[in-house]
This record gives sequence, C-alpha cells and structure tokens, in this order.
Amino acid sequence: MSKQLFWSSSLIVLLLAFLSYSANGDLQLNYYAKSCPQAPEIIKQQVYTLYKKHGNTAVSWIRTLFHDCIVKSCDASLLLQSKNGIKSEMTSNRNFGMRNLKYIDVIKAALEAKCPKTVSCADIIALSASEGSPLLGGPRMLMKTGRRDGRSSFVAEIEKYIPNHNASISSFLSIFKSVGVDTEGAVALIGAHSVGRVHCVNIVDRLYPTVDPSLDPAYATYLKGRCPSATPNPVAVEYSRFDRVTTMVLDNMYYKNILAHKGLLVIDQELASDKATAPYVNKMAADNTYFHAQFARAMVILSENNPLTGTQGEIRKDCRFVNA
Repeated sequence: MSKQLFWSSSLIVLLLAFLSYSANGDLQLNYYAKSCPQAPEIIKQQVYTLYKKHGNTAVSWIRTLFHDCIVKSCDASLLLQSKNGIKSEMTSNRNFGMRNLKYIDVIKAALEAKCPKTVSCADIIALSASEGSPLLGGPRMLMKTGRRDGRSSFVAEIEKYIPNHNASISSFLSIFKSVGVDTEGAVALIGAHSVGRVHCVNIVDRLYPTVDPSLDPAYATYLKGRCPSATPNPVAVEYSRFDRVTTMVLDNMYYKNILAHKGLLVIDQELASDKATAPYVNKMAADNTYFHAQFARAMVILSENNPLTGTQGEIRKDCRFVNA
C-alpha cells in the first residue's frame, strides 16, 4: 500500500469515527450496539405496531420529542408523573392536549423484557420520533443515542421555552436560537403543524367577537363551524386540524395554507409576513424535499439539546417515575 493510499484510508476512518460520535463523545450513533443491539429494531417494530392500531401515535412521537427537548434537556422529564415532591410537566397549560404518552410505556416494557435497565426513556423518545416521521410521509432522522433520564421536572420553566400560540415571531425565534436551532430550522420545525390539530380554546380569539382580518373569509366560516362558541369547553373534543388537504401527511401543505391566509394560529399566519421567516415559508411551500431536509436537520439538533450522559441522571425502569 502506498503512503498516499495509507493516509487516505486513515482519513476515511477518522471521518467515519467523527460521524459516529458527538463532539464530546457522549451521544453516539449505535450507542446500544453492544449492550442491546436489538433496541433500535424493537423500537421500530413497536412504533409501527402502535401506529397500525392508533394512527395518531405517529404525530405524538414527534410532538413528544419537541415538548421534552425544548425545555432545558432531552431527558424524558416530560414523562414524569407527580409523585414524591415532583410536579409533572404535564400539569402546565403549555402541554395541554399532549396525548399517547402511555405508549412510551409499551415500548419501554418491550425493551425491558430484552435488555433490563439499559435503554433510557429519553432515547425512546428520540428514536420513536425518528421512526414515526416516515409513517407520516416525512423524513427519517439519524438520531444519536446515549441519553440518560433526568430525575427532575422543569415545570416551573416551561413557559420560558414552549412558545405560546400567540407568541411574537421574535420571541419564537429567540426560543429556538437558545437551543441551537436557527431561523431556517425553526420555520421547518413548526411545519409539524401539518399533521397537528388545535383545540378551540386556542382559536376563538381569532373568531370572536370579530374575525381576524388576516384570515381567509371562507376559512373563518369553516372555523366557526368547528368552534361555534366564543367560550368552548376546554375538556370537550372541539378542535380543528391545521391542514384539511393532506391531513395526516407531514408535508409542505402547511406552508401553502398560511400563504393562502389559512393559518390556524396567530403565529402560523405571521410566519408568512415577517421578513425574517417569510423567505423560508415561500421556499418550503415550493419545495417539499427542501422542507423535509430542514425538518430532519432541526429535529436532530433539538434532540441533542443538553442531554444527560455518562454518569448523569439514570436509566429509569419505569418512564413515569424516578428509580427508588
């Protein structure tokens, strides 16, 4: 072997190693290759099986990652129930409407049966989002693993990190910037609204007593049909989907809708007019492949927000409670 070929081969090995490990060697691709090599496949099969039984779980996997990772750390703190001095993050109004967390327990049980006390709940959240996205026609994200589970709730800080539906674009972008997601990535992440829905309590301010003039009139009439009262019952099943065209497909129809003045929330509609975000809205509306690429990139960044690794945190046996 020539010296030049030797150094070229060595460089390739180094590059592959760099791609397989995070900068600080904490999160890794194929982290469970030795301790539980079947873990990714178990999660994939469980996600698929649950999706076939309950199609809306695929949306929940993506939303769960967002709501867990945007607040301080990707450490499965969102899953903790109120017990032993811990107040669940699910008690916050910003987590209103979160569903299907119980199915994380199903995946965890399958993993515990094969590899006890090995795979973290935080990694289950990340890998289930990666597997859930393609079931909706979206991209699969290449997620590193090695996260550990936190022992604390961040309920007191949720409002600082999860944007309000009436948040300004500047505050929305500032939140994402604080966790390493740029403007382009933030616009892509909110595209998950393509497969979401919103309870009427978060819509009626745009309909009553007068209709928001930025709403398409025909769309406003439709929304009033979905939300006939200015004071909806918060526990009733009263909602509207973001996208009525490709309802359960993670695609760029969301951006086409807001360009047509059919943004469901105030923040959705303002994305199309704010000078910082409008160029990306237009580009994503025109190119679904571009949207998918930016969505996957931003989701990976978000999934690596301040993870607990090494000896930090723990591997919970039950995702709902810290270990005794």
